[in-house]
Order: sequence, then structure tokens, then C-alpha cells
Amino acid sequence: MELPRNPFKAAIIEGRRQLGLWLTINDAAIAEMLAGCGYDWILIDLEHSSIEPASAPGLLQAMAPYPVHPIVRPASLDPTEIKRLLDRGVQSILVPFVQSVEDAQRAAAAVAYPPDGMRGLAGLTRATRYGAVEDYHRRAREEICLIIQIETRAALDQLEAIAAVPGVDAVFVGPADLAASMGHVGNPSHPDVTAACVDAMARLAAIGKPSGFLTLDEAVTKAIIDAGCVFPAVDVDLAILRKGALNQQEKWRQAMS
Repeated sequence: MELPRNPFKAAIIEGRRQLGLWLTINDAAIAEMLAGCGYDWILIDLEHSSIEPASAPGLLQAMAPYPVHPIVRPASLDPTEIKRLLDRGVQSILVPFVQSVEDAQRAAAAVAYPPDGMRGLAGLTRATRYGAVEDYHRRAREEICLIIQIETRAALDQLEAIAAVPGVDAVFVGPADLAASMGHVGNPSHPDVTAACVDAMARLAAIGKPSGFLTLDEAVTKAIIDAGCVFPAVDVDLAILRKGALNQQEKWRQAMS
């Protein structure tokens, strides 16, 4: 069996925009339903949700029949957790809270086998299709996409140096924690935060590094895309559910009044 390709990685390297969605609900049926909604990628969030690493394989299997690419965000820059996610078949990893060149180097080492990295070898894993993928360990890194997340003012100041670390395939800018680090906690759409994020997108575009972003503010999303964002996420499963429930409640209360 051939090594499975990573269409998301190929697309962002070519500069083709990929539209994304955030998954925080730990339910395979919801993951399967969202996988059929036409998005290019869906992020399974293990950092800010109730989804545990042990639940990831079931969510990945639910999404597998659909033409959508799963990305997984571990809870932290933990090489052991990253290793286990890769063994479970994850090909794209979004590592949160990367603060420095050294952090980016650790993340790069976590997704590569020796001598380039520190990922431990295992044979009968979902990643190897239980031993069916020929030469998996030599070629695996070709199809793994490492995305590092910049979320503070200090990290943003080192953006180009962090993005240039060998093995970093793309950079994701997180506006919520960035806003807090800039003194605007709870206000990721503050004009100063938006300006910093737009500038980051332009800086990454200038050095040819694919960039990603998540916001529920449509005006900010448009500005971010115009600045060169390659893989924007435009909504969150819980937010979609809440908006739908509120809209229905308001509509029918008015109809009954």
C-alpha cells in the first residue's frame, strides 16, 4: 500500500485556499455530519474541549469517508501526545502556544523520525495501515503537515524566525490569546489585535509561509483573507449549534406572541 497523501498540505503549499471548521463536540455522529458539509478541513480540538486523545481515532474514522482533511490540535507541545496522535493516523498537527524558535524546533522534532527528530517507531499502527504501507517510516514526514500556533505578542515579534525553522510547514495565528497578551483579554476583535493579525498574515505571505486563522467575526475574517491567509477557519461547531438554537427560539417566540 502506498503512503496516504496529505491533500491539505499540498494545497496550502501551492497557495490554494482551504476553508476550515472547528470541532469541539466529542461525538462521532456530529463529526461525520460536519465532514459532509463541504469544508476542506476540520480541526479536532484537544486543547479547549472535552475531546480526549483516546477519542481521536473514532472521530477520524467517522470523517474518513468524506473529502475533508482532519487536523488535530493537541493540548500542548507534548512530544508524547503528538507521537500517539501520529500513530493513530493524524497527518496534520496544529501545535499550540509556540513561543520561540526553540519551541518550534521541539515541535519539528516531535513529528519526525531520527535522525531528523525524536518520534518513536512503531509498526502496527493506524498510520501504517497496520503494517500495510510500504516504507512508512522513511517517507512518513513527506505527508505530515506541522502547523505551529502563534498566540502572544512576544511570539509575534519573532514571527519570521519561528516560521523559518526547518520542518515548520505553516503558521496559525490565534487572536484570543494574542488579544490577552496585548491587554485586550476577551476582545479578540479589538482594532489593535486585528491590525496585528492582518500584519502577521502579510508578513507570512511575504516569506511564502502558508497561514491560518480562526475568528467568528466576519469582518475580521474578510480582512485576514485579503491579507493573504491561506487556510481560514470560519466557525465552531458549538457556535453554529447555539446560533441555530437562538434563531429558532427567537423566531417562534415572535410567531407565538
